[in-house]
Amino acid sequence: MGALYLTEQGSVLRRTGERLVVTKDGQRLQEVPIIHVEQVVVMGNVQLTTPAVALLLQKDVDVVFLSSYGKFRGRLMTTGSKFAELRHRQLQMMSEEARCLSLARAIVTGKLRNQQTVLRGLGVRGSPVKAIERAIGQVQQAGNLDSLRGFEGSAGAQYFAALRTLIPARWGFTKRIYHPPTDPVNALLSFGYTLLLKDTHAAVQLVGLDPFLGVFHALEYGRPSLVLDAMEEFRPLVDEMVLEMVLGGGVRLNDFQPPRRKDKAVLLHDEPRKGFLQAYESQISRRVRYPPTGERTTYRRCVELQVRQLARVVLGQERRYRPFVMPQEKGGGE
Repeated sequence: MGALYLTEQGSVLRRTGERLVVTKDGQRLQEVPIIHVEQVVVMGNVQLTTPAVALLLQKDVDVVFLSSYGKFRGRLMTTGSKFAELRHRQLQMMSEEARCLSLARAIVTGKLRNQQTVLRGLGVRGSPVKAIERAIGQVQQAGNLDSLRGFEGSAGAQYFAALRTLIPARWGFTKRIYHPPTDPVNALLSFGYTLLLKDTHAAVQLVGLDPFLGVFHALEYGRPSLVLDAMEEFRPLVDEMVLEMVLGGGVRLNDFQPPRRKDKAVLLHDEPRKGFLQAYESQISRRVRYPPTGERTTYRRCVELQVRQLARVVLGQERRYRPFVMPQEKGGGE
């Protein structure tokens, strides 16, 4: 099953032998063998018993804590990274501006290529796609990180402007708004990116890289810059899913709560939130061909394989980073 989402407020995750059991008010809601669980996502007011926590740690199951509305809070970890050499080399690379810039260029190029793929899949042709193509040329010639970020930001504005033309005006989407999301489409994008963040963070943690030492995103206290770097080329997967849900009727305007008074944030109701989680799991679990090896695997596994490639670049085992490129047609997955 991959990820076990715990969304029922007031429920408790318990251990029974080698099984995880979700209960509430004495009723058994769900029961899953631990062998089938790779990740547990705890959303809001859900309790974990000490025996359940011990089993999850023993089996190296990633445990992520989100608010009931999907805001990332943290994760349960064992001893952390044991890969001292990898982290030492990663820290050394941070002082090599040319290597960092080359890696950041490749990451942004991959993201822009995948944005083009999303636009084409939605039937967008002409100037928006060409504008991103021009931005890719600029990205590959960027002389420093500041100019690279500027080119990426300009391409992103063009990209979301193109998506806006596809979305009916009643959805209130005019541009990408980060925090808080003040319209339903931005709310879905932000929630989807949070889910992608927790999966990318899990991959970085598994491989052993330092999540806070990135090359494209600026280093700030508490910011997992490398995780944000690694998820860049996969963000269009979330965009694709959200647009398909909005345009295909997978989500409706009455699935959202009225804007909160304090910050105007728009959030999903409880039941539609569960549907969104299912949609995300379906998207991230879809099988596609992984270009470097030709194997067919899930998008979640592709994230991990890209992080492993990143580690090889850090160690000097590979000279350049090759970003992941989404298949041109959704039919390329299964």
